[in-house]
Amino acid sequence: MTSTSDHQPADARSDWEARIALRSDEDGTTDATPVLTPPGELTAVAGVGHVRLTWSPVPGAVGYLVHRAPIRGGHPEGELTPVDHLGGDVLSVPDTWYVDTTGEPARPYAYAVAAVPEVTVTGPLGPPVSCASLPASGAPPTVALHVDAAAVGAPLARPWQPMIGSERLSQLLCTETSGGREIGVELLAALRRVRDEVGVETVRAHSILHDDLGVYREVAGEPVIDFTGVDRVYDLLLSTGLRPVVEIGFMPRDLASDPERTVFQYRGVISPPKDWDRWAGLVRALVAHLLDRYGEEVLTWDFEVWNEANLEVFWSGTRDEWMRLYDVTARAVKDVDPRIPVGGPSSAAAGWVDALLAHARRSGSPVDFVSTHTYGSPPLDLRPTLARFGFPDARILWTEWGVTPTHFHPVNDGTSAATFLLTGMRSAAGRVDALSYWVASDHFEELGRPPRLLHGGFGLITVGGIAKPRYHALRLLSQLGETELPVRAAGDGADGLVQTWASRRADGSLAILVWAATLDQSKRDGDPALARRIRLTVDGAAGRTVTLTRLDREHGDITTLAERLGVTEWPVGVQWDALRAVDSLVAEKVETATEGGAAVVELHLPQPGAVLVEVAGS
Repeated sequence: MTSTSDHQPADARSDWEARIALRSDEDGTTDATPVLTPPGELTAVAGVGHVRLTWSPVPGAVGYLVHRAPIRGGHPEGELTPVDHLGGDVLSVPDTWYVDTTGEPARPYAYAVAAVPEVTVTGPLGPPVSCASLPASGAPPTVALHVDAAAVGAPLARPWQPMIGSERLSQLLCTETSGGREIGVELLAALRRVRDEVGVETVRAHSILHDDLGVYREVAGEPVIDFTGVDRVYDLLLSTGLRPVVEIGFMPRDLASDPERTVFQYRGVISPPKDWDRWAGLVRALVAHLLDRYGEEVLTWDFEVWNEANLEVFWSGTRDEWMRLYDVTARAVKDVDPRIPVGGPSSAAAGWVDALLAHARRSGSPVDFVSTHTYGSPPLDLRPTLARFGFPDARILWTEWGVTPTHFHPVNDGTSAATFLLTGMRSAAGRVDALSYWVASDHFEELGRPPRLLHGGFGLITVGGIAKPRYHALRLLSQLGETELPVRAAGDGADGLVQTWASRRADGSLAILVWAATLDQSKRDGDPALARRIRLTVDGAAGRTVTLTRLDREHGDITTLAERLGVTEWPVGVQWDALRAVDSLVAEKVETATEGGAAVVELHLPQPGAVLVEVAGS
């Protein structure tokens, strides 16, 4: 996760906030990035509370950056600048549409879009179009949705299932408490829960080589390697049914060229090795030990080189030194068994992907998967990049993703982050192999342990084991069936502000997710102008039982309930029990209208808000 320290500051959080934007990717060999033409056919449609933009795809683009300027006197006032939806990381989006809710209602703006071939490069803007959102008046507009229960459909992709993030796994052994709760016990319970209830398969975490697991030391100048601590944490993780993603890092102090260069409050060492041969030997020993202890299962584990070296706070060397680290590490993994997958660059903000692939094309180093991170927007589409560099078969793993890169941010705790999660997973389906939400549990201490229950922590589950809305969103996704069904949508907000994901299960029942969402984090507490009336028609479902499961600020939102209970820092006494009222969502049976052979469901959908409509099999 994007966070840091250097020479161990007195306050890791202040240091992170001061230095997190510093990149370490300014120098190093690279290949030229292509210049892309602007997207064509840009259109803007006014809706109540929003403007929906659409454009044509540009071959080679990994994303698109929407620009805007207010109009005065019929002309743009000043230069068009990127629309900032306050995600705090990458503002480019991968899809050929965008919903802008950041403008002043009824005020006209000029919009233009640029294609993005690589995250640090933005192409020229296309011709602008003008539009103004409509002010709210009267009842919310209606969005009409139409699903055919008997449609052929296609296999439903599940990008949330392969991976989830976690605090470093040594915390599974921690018997200390946070908020009065034992850290290791609750972290393990959270990981088991995402496995059992959501079907997540693997866990990625930092610091498997950190000194708190005692892996490497030097005695009389000679290496001493001990994997006892690694075995303990991996045994616990495997007991849940989860497998590890082995992020190879950070540097053991005795092997570091500069052991005082560190990250996080727990002081992970970020410098290159002082001895490259000993680093390679350590990696080979780790992989060989895991293969010997756990058998051929290890051939299915992903081995990822380092974490976010394109941030100065995670790598004190140069970019070319990191490329050497990649070469040496990947070669050491493959020395043990060439079938074991290895990849990277595990970068912040989608950086260094082009640089690694260009380097690997020259060096011959293996890249079985490309891994990177982003926050605040759906993940970019890296398929054109892999094709351009000749790695079309490499898997695409977003090994960190979330609503914000900022620790202790209030957006993490409420429902708007849940609808953000749904939007990102829907966008990523079919074009990524894993979209790993960062992280499972609020037992997380990169910049210190949680100071209160609702502190804006990255976790899907609180200290105390209570689900946040983002966890409920994953749980709703897990209810979708095996077959994706097409949805016809019409009305103000369709296919943008209001999104859908419809499916049929093996038993013939249907699961249809509908949600109202915007990337605009200024609307995290909701905007009545963005609420919609939903009219869902399901052909072939007349007479079937229909249930609704709601997720909004009044259903499943721990922030709403905690405020009503008067929780300030940590819950006391019966408050803990009362908070468990939002730990699960409740399905309610609803009456439906009938039109011919169709069932018709009508409901109010607030923003932020989601509803799972389940239709019993025939």
